[in-house]
Amino acid sequence: MTDPSPADELRTAAARLRALATAATPGPWRQHDTHLGQYGHTATVLSGERNDTELRAWLPTMSQESWDETRNVWADAAYIAAMHPGIGLALADWLEHAAQQEAYTLAEWGHRGGGGPHALAVARTINQEQP
Repeated sequence: MTDPSPADELRTAAARLRALATAATPGPWRQHDTHLGQYGHTATVLSGERNDTELRAWLPTMSQESWDETRNVWADAAYIAAMHPGIGLALADWLEHAAQQEAYTLAEWGHRGGGGPHALAVARTINQEQP
């Protein structure tokens, strides 16, 4: 069995990311501090605007303080919200473009590397391989 080409790795990652992003609830998303009464506060990720929101993720802390910085879940919630499906689709487009560049460079110049090492590192991480 031969190893996949860098262009194939990039395309595989783009397809995987696009499928995940398309299946998810469209963004943008935002983080929120949700009070659970006697159970304290927890970090949540919401979609929608104002009162028309839906819960996307719940990161339990059971902290009795709002935005308790000693627990990292608020930073995690902010990151999850920032990486909503729109970002995933943009990354998939970038990876697909890098795959096209990789294939072109190999076809025209006979060597690899046209897609760039950073795009390949991202693709391998998405494909769950070592960058």
